[in-house]
Amino acid sequence: MAKQFDVAVIGAGAAGMMCAAVAAQRGKRVVLIDHAEKLAEKIRISGGGRCNFTNINTAPQNFLSDNPHFCKSALSRYTAQDFLTLVKKHRIGYHEKHRGQLFCNESAEQIIQMLKAECASGDVTWRMPSKVESLEKTAEGFFILTDSGEILADSVVIATGGLSIPKIGATDFGYRIAAQFDLKMVEPRPGLVPLTFDGPSWEAFVPLAGIALEVEVETGSNKGKGNKRGHFREDLLFTHRGLSGPAILQISSYWQPGTPIIVNLLPEMDVAQELIDGKSTLKKQLGNVVSQWLPARLAEGLIAVAGLTPDARLADLPDAKLRKLGDAINRWAIVPTGSEGYRKAEVTLGGIDTRELSQQSMMANKVPGLYFIGEAVDVTGWLGGYNFQWAWASGVAAGQAV
Repeated sequence: MAKQFDVAVIGAGAAGMMCAAVAAQRGKRVVLIDHAEKLAEKIRISGGGRCNFTNINTAPQNFLSDNPHFCKSALSRYTAQDFLTLVKKHRIGYHEKHRGQLFCNESAEQIIQMLKAECASGDVTWRMPSKVESLEKTAEGFFILTDSGEILADSVVIATGGLSIPKIGATDFGYRIAAQFDLKMVEPRPGLVPLTFDGPSWEAFVPLAGIALEVEVETGSNKGKGNKRGHFREDLLFTHRGLSGPAILQISSYWQPGTPIIVNLLPEMDVAQELIDGKSTLKKQLGNVVSQWLPARLAEGLIAVAGLTPDARLADLPDAKLRKLGDAINRWAIVPTGSEGYRKAEVTLGGIDTRELSQQSMMANKVPGLYFIGEAVDVTGWLGGYNFQWAWASGVAAGQAV
């Protein structure tokens, strides 16, 4: 005999546990199903093990989506302050690290235990580890066949996330369910991911691995719909294979293959003007001047890219060449050949097309009783706690609606 529930939530990550807790505390009989051996591994490893659980500056413009207005409803009804109230209720110490990013003082494990406790207070039934073999809609509701038995539920919430970090169990389950019910998708791709370069264009920069500095970075255009242009001021890190650090993770979500990213390595300074002004006063070699502003290895690499030599005397160089070097530093344009892919991506861009869902309830418009929340949906936040806030807000929206 199939076990009967009001709600089956598939995926016990941030969004799934939040949704299960909210629905169960409304008196619904909820079962939470997950295939993993270890609960909520993505929460556990986030924020260096301290879980950047929200951002107090969360606003719709911090999210990317093919349908950018969709996220407004859920985010306005469950805010960062609402989640903070829950954190305080469970007496979890936290601190603000940088630009509104909130972290646990101790461990991400505290957030997992908080969500488990919230589920327990609504008497959620757990099926874990348990793999879903099939899901069908019948006259009685949804019939779910798992490797630990059969389940019949009036409503099903898909909270199985995206494709990022497969080694901790990411799968395309949510996308397969969307295809089964003929729901449109926005092509998934890795987001918040280091960018890679290969060939001769990167050779000069390979020795710079380990250098980090604050930069401004941008890509994309304002043409077309949605949030297509990205512009961030954050730290950049040179790696053996390319660029990483918060600046690059942020811009990667906006970057389109084949297009350049523009990096301003000295955002406080008009480099060309400083060099030209310095010709009459600085009796120095070019390399010595530029390495006052940038790490020496980076200064030498950029001087070479501009077709100059570090030992050239600044006073002897024509203005046109100094402008070219200034451009190489203030508007360094480089075309990545790719990214580190899902294995290093913190999130998945794209997913279930939000035009298929109700922004109030997260239910699929043409499949009554079927809901999609969290990272499975085409709503992706910036780095810095925004994706967790979307998990909480979308989870609460569905939990209140089922």
